[in-house]
Amino acid sequence: MRIVIGEDESLLRQGLTHLLERAGHQVVGTAADADELLRHVDERLPDVVVTDIRMPPDFTDEGLRAALQIRASHPTTGIMVLSQHVQRRYAVELIADNPSGVGYLLKQRIADVSTFCADLVRVADGGTVLDPEVVALMITRADRDHASGRRLTPRQQQVLALMAEGRSNAAIAERLSITEKAVVQHVSHIYDHLTLPPSTDDHRRVLAVLHHLSR
Repeated sequence: MRIVIGEDESLLRQGLTHLLERAGHQVVGTAADADELLRHVDERLPDVVVTDIRMPPDFTDEGLRAALQIRASHPTTGIMVLSQHVQRRYAVELIADNPSGVGYLLKQRIADVSTFCADLVRVADGGTVLDPEVVALMITRADRDHASGRRLTPRQQQVLALMAEGRSNAAIAERLSITEKAVVQHVSHIYDHLTLPPSTDDHRRVLAVLHHLSR
């Protein structure tokens, strides 16, 4: 997998490069600012981009702006955005109307190298990855603002969170140590409670759930 990294901190940029190359991937470019990141992507056409949200010169959301621009100009390139802190707004803006090929994780998740690399592969393949803390924040906000969320059982809340992270029914069943048939039943109840159209397509159901959570 060909990867371009956007990160202004030299040590983290080098560390990411090292761990990704050790995992068998090819880092074809690294950038210390958003403009350099955009140039590398245009020239080297990576499978996935890993970028910090805050980059020079203002250290606000330059990395996110660059990620959105890359999504528009290179729609088949996966985008993994890293953040130091949970920001619901960033997740909502990043997924917009199309959650496929997008990831948003806290930087601390990099420490679990195998999971982080697996998440990158999923994003490169068109999947969705959202940090559990981001999902939890979105669910809490939705529960507070919409009565429908409060009708979900604790188990359905767990299933909803994993759906929003982009997990398949099989992955949810494994994570919660329940059968896949039980997951299907929970998902059906969730759709009914949230008045969402049912779907067996992973991308469409993630989009439906995230639309509910981000309202």
